[in-house]
Amino acid sequence: MFVTKDQPVKVTPCEPGVTRHVMAYDKNVMMCEITFETGAKGNFHSHPHTQCTYILEGKFQFTVGDETRVVEKGDTILMPSGVRHGCECLEAGKLCDVFTPMREDFI
Repeated sequence: MFVTKDQPVKVTPCEPGVTRHVMAYDKNVMMCEITFETGAKGNFHSHPHTQCTYILEGKFQFTVGDETRVVEKGDTILMPSGVRHGCECLEAGKLCDVFTPMREDFI
């Protein structure tokens, strides 16, 4: 699947105040853009995928395993496979999430 910004992209609601756009993927990798309203939360969860998150806009408090940090535009986070993680949006923003392998549950 190949998607660009000038083509229609399906918006999927996640938690309250959070939406996801699956941008491109194959069986090995997936890229998504996640939009958060201020105060919205990415509920704690874990999955077998390795995840890298790049902060495109805004400010977030992320917890990965036992470590909590505030991150903002330009920061990157790595969530290893199977590690519990979640976030709270402190200032409205967008994330770029990359998963390997791709998240079949997002399709």
